[in-house]
Parts: sequence; structure tokens; C-alpha cells
Amino acid sequence: MTPQCDFTQMPLSGKAGIGLRAQHLAEVVASPPAVGWVEIHPENYMGGGPALRAIERVRADLPVSLHGVGLSLGSSDGLSERHLARLGEMIDRLQPALLSEHLSWSAVEGKYLNDLMPLPYTEESLALVAAHVGLAQDRLRRRILIENPSSYLRYRHSTIPEAEFLAALVRLTGCGLLCDVNNIYVSGRNLGFDPAAYLAALPAEAIGEFHLAGHHVNPVGEGEILIDDHGSEVAEPVWALHRRALALIGARPTLIEWDCRIPPLTVLIAEAGKADALAAAALKERDDVRAA
Repeated sequence: MTPQCDFTQMPLSGKAGIGLRAQHLAEVVASPPAVGWVEIHPENYMGGGPALRAIERVRADLPVSLHGVGLSLGSSDGLSERHLARLGEMIDRLQPALLSEHLSWSAVEGKYLNDLMPLPYTEESLALVAAHVGLAQDRLRRRILIENPSSYLRYRHSTIPEAEFLAALVRLTGCGLLCDVNNIYVSGRNLGFDPAAYLAALPAEAIGEFHLAGHHVNPVGEGEILIDDHGSEVAEPVWALHRRALALIGARPTLIEWDCRIPPLTVLIAEAGKADALAAAALKERDDVRAA
């Protein structure tokens, strides 16, 4: 179930990337921003037409990453052959630098839900997801990075901690991991675990990308729940956790996600600049420690 070819087709620079949404597409085509790369949801462009042709023009100037939301790797129904075929066509057309998906399910009986649903972490679900990841990698001839979810509940019958589940998935399939730092922080606050310990439990060598995003703090009774809404600047505690991730794991391609209340492009570029500065400082600190 291991991939048949290298997943990186266009090398990424050391600079952070941004999620490219429809509101900014024309602006990016007209004047490519000073970022390292851009990421799109392939499902938004599977119909072809002018939007996909615009992405091809962006691809001439910047590496493009595909961050899927529709494979439904945890679905008991199995993978959609039509979706796999359409995704494969887009990969052939764009030759993306990275390919990623979510540890979730989103389809049942051929109908897609408007959300990424959580999985129980059991030996049974691990076998199911591993089979689907292996099949997808074989069909797409690409290594897939699997993203850790944001969580708001814990299944009572889960028997495997999430970080261990992801590590086992890497061992079984040869997949990589997309380490979403904001999701770890959100889930840790919501479920009461230590985000730093979660980071330390991930296999560092399998991590191919970091995600950073904003979240919303929603009061609930006397407490609060954090919602991973990608609708604001990266919060300071998430930057702090990202510094920890850089120290534990090292530099990786890093993306700024922003999916609602989308600001001007300059705001995204500034957030990417913060990520670049943080990575540079972390690498300098590491080199200074080694030199001491």
C-alpha cells in the first residue's frame, strides 16, 4: 500500500504559503504574491472551466498544493471511484507539490455531508482508514499527508489515542502527516489533553506540512469551547505551540488557512510573513544550541 512515486513535483521554497480562495484568485493571477506557495481545495475546481484555467496560470508562478475535503477516508462505504478519478485528473493537470486529506469521514450512501465528521479510534477504524489511504495512494500514485482533526467530543469506545492512531497509520501505509497546529491546540483545550505531549507523540519524520489558522472562542455555560473556524488571525497560544513544533520537529512547509470572514490578501501575506520569521528564529536558536 505504499506510494509508487515521490509526492513532491515542484519543490517548495522555504517561505510559508497561503490558502488561495476564490475571493483572491483574480488578484493572485494578476500579481503573484510574495509567498512560497498556495493551497487549494481540489473539489472547488473539479468542474474545470475558467476557475481551473486560472489555477493553471497561478501554477506557472507558484507551487500549488491540493488539500482535499472529499475523499472521506473514514467512510464505511468505501472510496468513491468517481472522486478518485477526478482527483487523479487534477493531479495530472496541476502536478501539485503536496497532496493532503483529512482524518475524517464525510459521505454516507453516496451523499456528502457539509462537514468533516470524527472517527472513533479503534483497531477496526484503523484498519479501514489504512485500507482507504493505501488504495488512494496506489490509484493517485502519490503519498498523501493526513491531517489531524479539530475535536469537540471523544468517543467512549475509542481505545487508541489520536496521535498514536496517526503514527500507526503512517507505519501501515507509508503516508505522511499534515500537522495542523491550530487543531491540536483547539482539541487540547476542548478535550483536556496537553498539546505539547500530543506533538511529541507524532512521528516527526512523517510530518510533511504544518497548518496554522485562527479559531473562535465560544462561551458555553461557565466554560468555553474553541471552534476551528479559520476566520481570524493565528492566536498567540497557537504561535507558541508552533514554536514548540518547530523545536521538536524542525522546519516544514507551513500554510496559513483562512476560510471565513476572509480579509484582504495583504493580511494573509502578513500572517505568512510571521510564520517565516518564527521559523527563521527557531532554526537560528537550534543552530546556536548545537554550536554551543
